[in-house]
Amino acid sequence: MTGLVEHVVVAPDKFKGSLTAAEAAARIACGISAAAPGTTVSVIPVADGGEGTVPAAVGFDLVPVPARGPSGQSVTGWLAVRDTVAVVEAAQVSGLQLVPPDERQPLTATSYGTGQLIAAAADLGCREVILGLGGVACTDGGAGLAQGLGALLLDDRGHLLPPGGGALPQLSQLDLEPLRARIAGITFTAALDVDNPLLGPRGAAAVYGPQKGASTSDVAQLDEALTHWADMVSGTTGTDLRALPGAGAAGGLGFGVLSLLNATARPGIALLLDLLGFATALSNATLVVTGEGCLDQQTLHGKAPAGVLAAATAAGVPVAAVAGRLELTSAQWREVGFAAAYALSDLAGDGVDPMAKAGDLAEHAGGLIAEAFLRT
Repeated sequence: MTGLVEHVVVAPDKFKGSLTAAEAAARIACGISAAAPGTTVSVIPVADGGEGTVPAAVGFDLVPVPARGPSGQSVTGWLAVRDTVAVVEAAQVSGLQLVPPDERQPLTATSYGTGQLIAAAADLGCREVILGLGGVACTDGGAGLAQGLGALLLDDRGHLLPPGGGALPQLSQLDLEPLRARIAGITFTAALDVDNPLLGPRGAAAVYGPQKGASTSDVAQLDEALTHWADMVSGTTGTDLRALPGAGAAGGLGFGVLSLLNATARPGIALLLDLLGFATALSNATLVVTGEGCLDQQTLHGKAPAGVLAAATAAGVPVAAVAGRLELTSAQWREVGFAAAYALSDLAGDGVDPMAKAGDLAEHAGGLIAEAFLRT
């Protein structure tokens, strides 16, 4: 035991495939409370801007919005709304999880539905929109989003362009006036957790296209298509943002929102922590618990637990981590500043599927944290 801890803040991201961020937080908190009944536990599920961003917006009202999915199917997305602020999560209506692996269409998948969510926020009178980008099925540079907001993308015969990045080489005319009228008076902030440019070997198509079903030839075709899209957008707006860090996020949606919506880019987790009032929760906390499905090197580069760790460390509060799997050595996670780390896969024991028992194991991890850090 290291002494009495009066207030623990539990702030994990989702454990993909087993627990939502809210479920993980609740089970860890339950384990802490059971082992140390006198402890105050605050639950603040977090996200890094990708899937789970809207559910993490605690204190916001959820508004359903019918929209077009990445393959043209009808889906329902949700806006998180508080006063005149809306949170939009691209993955809800343009997400890779909406398309079975054997049905992915990297050349025709569209971000149209994300534009529809933004339009719905405008219709509700929202004047500030926070965009969570990530986890999408499309590589269209935000062209679909623009169409969903009313922009006219026309070929050389004056016909509307079909959906998807593969159609962008046919773009001959770009009319942004309907889009500009739709978003007049609204400020946009984009939650970005990657720093890729739009094009080239580190661009949207090359790095993220394969996970969306793109073959080697598809990647080349999409990169060429996005080059033409960037040329058309820069020619229309007078500003060329294709090389900006984050432009390649979410299949080039980063480029689209930065160029067409004049969005301000911020690291996703930092933006969400501000939105959730994390600094206020830290002001009287003596321990923070964070985590996600896999704690690895990627975690340390902009993922939610790294953002929670940075904020808590700056406030002088120690941080313990709970993960489905630990791929960092104890030396590595200690070096970056975690006070402890627990893997559900290690706690499961022989013959136990940690994915199937993730909730029980997360609760067990909470109890172990209480035993290590609290006066139980």
